[in-house]
Amino acid sequence: MCDDHSFEEDRQEFERQGLITRRQFGILLGAGVAMMLPRVANAATVTESEVTIMTPDGMADCYFVHPASGAAPAVLIWPDIFGLRPAFRQMGKRLAESGYSVLVVNPFYRTHKAPTAAAGTATPISDLMPLAKSLDEKTVMTDAKAFIDWLDKQDSVAKNRHIGTQGYCMGGPMAFRTAFAMQDRVGAVATFHGGGLVNTLPNSPHVEAAKSKAQFLVAIAANDDARSPNDKTVLKETFEKAKLKAEIEVYEGAAHGWCPPDSSVYNEPKAEHAWERLLALYKSAL
Repeated sequence: MCDDHSFEEDRQEFERQGLITRRQFGILLGAGVAMMLPRVANAATVTESEVTIMTPDGMADCYFVHPASGAAPAVLIWPDIFGLRPAFRQMGKRLAESGYSVLVVNPFYRTHKAPTAAAGTATPISDLMPLAKSLDEKTVMTDAKAFIDWLDKQDSVAKNRHIGTQGYCMGGPMAFRTAFAMQDRVGAVATFHGGGLVNTLPNSPHVEAAKSKAQFLVAIAANDDARSPNDKTVLKETFEKAKLKAEIEVYEGAAHGWCPPDSSVYNEPKAEHAWERLLALYKSAL
């Protein structure tokens, strides 16, 4: 999960591997610059725009990108605690180039328009925790419904098709709760280094997700697994009991936050494996 301990641990590991110096790290991430993702083979031409979506709590600023022609299955992306930023626009665009209509949201719109992390991924987690704590199960549910209702009204979104949702870090539980809130619409859920997927409360994200009809991809960082080694077993048993298809994998050698290209611990080989599994999920379920 996102906390000062794991962020500092991950930064040190990134430097230990010789991938970037401390000075380069500060300059690059402090400026909010994203490393380039690998290009998509036979990429579709896409149309991208900044959009504003009305929710019960106000106007949410989001990024919407989709193939320039035709209608494609929709995907709702919940960012990590660093919020909507160039790296997540890049990730959304790459998914659109692969044939999906993608909405990347600013989960903190109630408080701030994006960008919400002043120094990008170099922003101290402690500075962002008040934003994260301003959200709860209710806000996620109402936002998920508003975002999906908006997607369903877009000409670029395929009708009578399930949608997908994916989340990173704190966005993992949000993706799980989206599946619960919109059980008839969400057909696929993916989480990458999701924080707080499992707890002992009756409304734990994993308990609610198991009430959906979706297929799941749960990609777990090695250091997250080391801290909470029983989570993968609980997830597997919960989804098996619910008779839901779920791929749950611990990514050995990958630290919490390894997927976004502006992360201090971005791990391209592991991120590309996660990308391939994501596309396989969406091809199967959407």
